[in-house]
Amino acid sequence: MREILEKTSHRPWPLPPGRWALSQRWNDLLFAHWPMRIADIDHLLPEGLEADHFQGSAWIGVVPFWMDQIRLRKLPSLPGVRRTPELNLRTYVRDRQTGTPGVYFLSLDARNLFGVMMGRGMFHLPYHWAQMKLEPRGEREFSFYSRRLLTGTPIRFAARYRGLGPTHRLVQTRPGTIEYFLTERYCLFTRDALGRVLRADIHHVPWPLEEAEAEITQNDLPAQFGLQLPNTPPLLHYSRRLAAYIWPAELVGTRVLRTGPAVAAAQ
Repeated sequence: MREILEKTSHRPWPLPPGRWALSQRWNDLLFAHWPMRIADIDHLLPEGLEADHFQGSAWIGVVPFWMDQIRLRKLPSLPGVRRTPELNLRTYVRDRQTGTPGVYFLSLDARNLFGVMMGRGMFHLPYHWAQMKLEPRGEREFSFYSRRLLTGTPIRFAARYRGLGPTHRLVQTRPGTIEYFLTERYCLFTRDALGRVLRADIHHVPWPLEEAEAEITQNDLPAQFGLQLPNTPPLLHYSRRLAAYIWPAELVGTRVLRTGPAVAAAQ
């Protein structure tokens, strides 16, 4: 796997030897993004993180998709999670100490209960068990439905979306574009039960983005955090598939103290 990462990663990064990693492939993703007030996002973040912004706005995204090829390093696919739909509500942040950009998940919903338990236990991510259905409706076209289980407040999401095919503008995202801001992020941040910030590194090639169309008929995800979406159409993108490798989450302070020079060089 080390050879694969060295060939496919477009940026230098020290690959941690001897540590396990989780590999998976993400498929048929819709990225629906909205600009938000920076202050509205900042108050949802743990100490040590701040909302990243583009042209004066923070951003949140709703991303439905399905994943497969889920396995731990050097092991076969995990039982019961060969193919499973997921849904996440995300925002984009920076480490206040190092300036490292990353993704911060406000919530994640998954159909597979084992995957929910693994995400919570191994990565301290806010996973929830949900009833989900993703159905193909044509070439690059899908309908997606999610209803969270074991919750007092109904949290549902329903949409129909399709990718419009590759375009020259999105063949390669460039610095200064909104696509670069949203997707050129190679770690995720989360917090543990004590509120401490953790970081997990992610390796993958640049996102192969397409323009997209979507009809979102229900979206209860932002409201659970007191967020109200602006009365404007979302920015939409589609991606056919992407393989990714995720390393275990580590405490940010401990990580900086132990590997400070190498981390700074990688960034």
